[in-house]
Amino acid sequence: MTSAVTAIPAAPSALARAHFAAAFTFETDCWDVHDALSRGPDFVLLDVRSPAMFAKGHVPGAVNLPHGKIIRSRLEQWPEETLFVTYCAGPHCNGAARGALRLAELGRPVKIMAGGVTGWLDEGFALQSLDTEA
Repeated sequence: MTSAVTAIPAAPSALARAHFAAAFTFETDCWDVHDALSRGPDFVLLDVRSPAMFAKGHVPGAVNLPHGKIIRSRLEQWPEETLFVTYCAGPHCNGAARGALRLAELGRPVKIMAGGVTGWLDEGFALQSLDTEA
């Protein structure tokens, strides 16, 4: 008996390898971002949510730039080759993808932090609020 899982065969291994390897060029995860932030990041982490949501709690070290406000002039403070990593509320939110699309349209290198705030918290990492920033 065939299930919904096996009704469509898996891709050939070479095609699956290419697909999954390519995914890492588009996204990173919360654990890797956390590790990089602890070492001194070589990217800019963008929280693309609203300023109100950012104030309530954000990844420490993130810059708040809502996806609708990503414009060329706002990016001039960073060199053209700067990698941006976007995140939003979590898997139920498409803000990170909207921000990433906008950055790509402006010719900037970009990845998404998979999981967003939800993933960050699921990993056991703390958020920082504007009330608690030093």
